[in-house]
Parts: sequence; C-alpha cells; structure tokens
Amino acid sequence: MLRRFLLVGMAGLLAAGILAGYNTVFAQDGSDAGATALNDVGNLTTMMAAFLVFFMQAGFAFLGAGLIRSRNVTNYMTKSFMDFAIASLSFWAFGFAIMMGTSQLGILGTTNFFLVDGATDWQVYVDWMFQMVFAGTAATIVAGAVAERTKTQAYFAYSFIIGAIIYPLYGHWVWGGGWLSTLDVIGLPAAADYAGSGVVHAVGGFVALAGAAVVGPRIGKFNSDGSANVLPGHNVPFVIIGTFILFFGWFGFNINSGDSIGLNAINTLLAGATGAVVAVYIQLVRTGKTDILAGCNGALAGLVGITAPVAHVDPWAAVVIGAIAAPIMLASVSVIENVFKIDDPVGAVSVHGTCGLWGILAVGIFASGNNDVTGLVGGNATQIVSQLISMGVVLAWALVTGFILFFVLKATMGVRASDEEQREGLDSTEHGVDAYPAEA
Repeated sequence: MLRRFLLVGMAGLLAAGILAGYNTVFAQDGSDAGATALNDVGNLTTMMAAFLVFFMQAGFAFLGAGLIRSRNVTNYMTKSFMDFAIASLSFWAFGFAIMMGTSQLGILGTTNFFLVDGATDWQVYVDWMFQMVFAGTAATIVAGAVAERTKTQAYFAYSFIIGAIIYPLYGHWVWGGGWLSTLDVIGLPAAADYAGSGVVHAVGGFVALAGAAVVGPRIGKFNSDGSANVLPGHNVPFVIIGTFILFFGWFGFNINSGDSIGLNAINTLLAGATGAVVAVYIQLVRTGKTDILAGCNGALAGLVGITAPVAHVDPWAAVVIGAIAAPIMLASVSVIENVFKIDDPVGAVSVHGTCGLWGILAVGIFASGNNDVTGLVGGNATQIVSQLISMGVVLAWALVTGFILFFVLKATMGVRASDEEQREGLDSTEHGVDAYPAEA
C-alpha cells in the first residue's frame, strides 16, 4: 500500500509542478529575458561543468558494480540510474527552492518551488542544472554502502528525500546564503566549501553510514566472533574504468568558471594523482602487493579532499592534501569495518564521508588567500574555527537525518532483502533480469 502511495505521490508532484508553473511559464514572453545570460561564456562553462558532473554517474555505476558480486549488478545499476532520476524530480519540486531560494532566518529558502520563476530569469535554469547534478551525486554515494542487501523500493524513497530535503538544507546553510555563510555576526569568516567536500560528499557519505548501519551487513560478511570476511567484487576492469570516468568528471565538479579555472584544474589533478600513488605504496608496504583497488579509492579520496579547498590553495598544498587523504581513507575503512562492524562494500563512507570532513578542514589549514579565503598557512587562525563548526554541523546533520530516514523506511516499507533473496541475488528476485544470464 505504501509503495503505491509513493508512486501516486510522485506522479502527483509532477502534475502539481506543471499546473503551478503553467501561468508563470506560458503567460510571459521570455524570448529576451535570458538571451545575454545564455550567450555568456561563464554560463557556457558552468553548463559544460554540469554535463561533466552528470557523466560521473556512469563512473559511480561502473565503480560500484565492479566492487560487488555479479548476481547483484543489475540491481546496483538500477539504483545508480534511478536515484539520479528521482533526485532530479525532488530537487526540481522542492530541493532547489529550499537550497537557493530567498533565505528565511538563514535556515532555508522559500521561493521558486517547481522552478516557477524561471521564465522571468533564465539564469535560474543554468543555476538549477549545475546544482541538480551535485544533488544527484550526493544521492548516488549511498548506493555503494547499502549494496547487495537493500530493497529497491526503499532505496527509491530514500533518493527522493535526499534530493528534496537532506542535501538542500545543508547546501543552503553553506551556498544559499544560510547561517554558515554569515558567521561574521559572531566575528568569524564564512565557512568555506568551494565545490562540496562537505555539501556533497560528507552529506552523502554519512547518510550512507546511517543507511549501512540500519540495513545491516551482507550475509557472510562477519563471523560469529565479529571478524570480517572479504567478499570480493566481480570485475576489476569496471572499477578502473569507473575511476577514470569519475576522475575526468571531477574537473567539472571543481572548476566551474572564473579566473581560477586553471588553478582549480591543476589542484584537482594533483590531489587525485597523489592520493592514488600514496594509497598504492601504503598497501605495497603493508602487503607486498600492488593494490589497484586501493589506488582507485586513493585517487577518489584525494579528489574528495581537494574539492572544498580547490580554489583557495596553491598546487603544493593540493599534493599534501591528496597525500594525507589516502591514509585517512584507508584507516577509516578499517575502523568502519573492524570497530563499528558496518559493511560498506565500496568504501563510500570513508572515501566521501571521512575525506569530505578532511576537505573542509584542509581549507582552514592550507588556504593561502586565493579567492579571498585565508587559513593557517596565510596567517589566519579564525578560518579553521569556521571550518570546524561546518564539520560538526554536516556530521550531525547527515547522521541524524540519515538514521531517521532509514529507521522510518525500515518501520514502514522495510529496507532489507531476505536472506533467500540475497543468496539468490537481487538481479533475479527484484528485477527478473540477470546482468550475466547463463544462456547468454
């Protein structure tokens, strides 16, 4: 019954948006309103960046699918594809207004639901597109952490909520004129997060932690004494291809537009490359093996770490940030699995959540004055205080809302596939389509 209500509700939102926007969109002549904006080089750069970030969804799909077992690949890719589609609708209906609308008390925006104001200012369409692909990224981070044992319909419901509420509210506080961007009222600089180490990655990463904890581990992951077993993924080439796509798309994530576009690109490359190298050599020293899977996650850890400070630090600092991100990620993976006993098949919590916090903190340490943000390196000790506040807020916000959301879903729709379904594989039981059918 609840599933039917969810589907009907989503259809109703679509219809409501069309009706709400009809008079605004079609009763006005917008032919001249946005001509200048759409021809602006900055807007073109922003749109190209948005398209690159959109392409990152393919990277997440390949990466996650490669790290899980073959009987769940269709299921994983279904979730990776549909969370973007569902979050797009919820962000259009509610999320963008809450995140970027006129701020009320620095808490949330309250204007431009369903994009009804777009016809009078075409710049809104550019802004929405760029913010939407970031919302989609935050949503899809969770897929890997709850892979192989989560009901598809429950995951769809989660995707709607993160695009409508969880991502937009914290995003408003940092990017939409909210209270974390106005800390000057207490004598502190604004919390800085240029491209979303916190807004996108930490939010997604710690909601993923909550989801993985509530859903529980995969069958066979932990022994009766609490020790963990390795459940190897089925396709290493998928993981490497996915990482290449994500690395490529990250240039759209981090450069946006403006005078520092070259600096942003260089810092992105250096941090990601350093993270990969450091992670591989750490594993080589530990095990005597060259671990490309660690290298891939190391690259992503460096990229997450540089996302917040990318426009505020010099290239040497990007190398340091990437070098520190790799061991932070590897240590976090071990703690999540061996201390908290949480099953995260792809390391999403560590790559995006833990390294997202590192990225926020790195601004306060390494910002050199680029784009008007200065940290300890530049002689400003107060910026790190603002960054610590932002770290605490995003950690609390993502965990509290994540646990509430998944506990509600568990009590209503149910979130965990049965043991029998897990053993058979979710491709067959939930979709009736195997990624690798025997007869093929």
